[in-house]
Amino acid sequence: MTDRLFDDYKVHATAVAEGSRYTACLVVTPRERTGFPVYYAICENRSFRESELAEQAAVKALAAIVGLEGDGTPIFPDDYTGFDDATPPT
Repeated sequence: MTDRLFDDYKVHATAVAEGSRYTACLVVTPRERTGFPVYYAICENRSFRESELAEQAAVKALAAIVGLEGDGTPIFPDDYTGFDDATPPT
């Protein structure tokens, strides 16, 4: 699953090259009206050496979306971090 359809938008998971590293991104595109796609970097403080790993992270983020705001901004659960790392005990 690399695409999800919402009422007014299509969201696509992808990886974007930045120099020798890759960033996981979600691309939000209006479905039936004019407009341009908007790119949202996922976990901006993390980059990947391989595009496949960045794409996998983007697909996981795409699956975690609970909805979109009116302007297409992805909404994630309150406890969503985007990382698979275990949360340290408090």
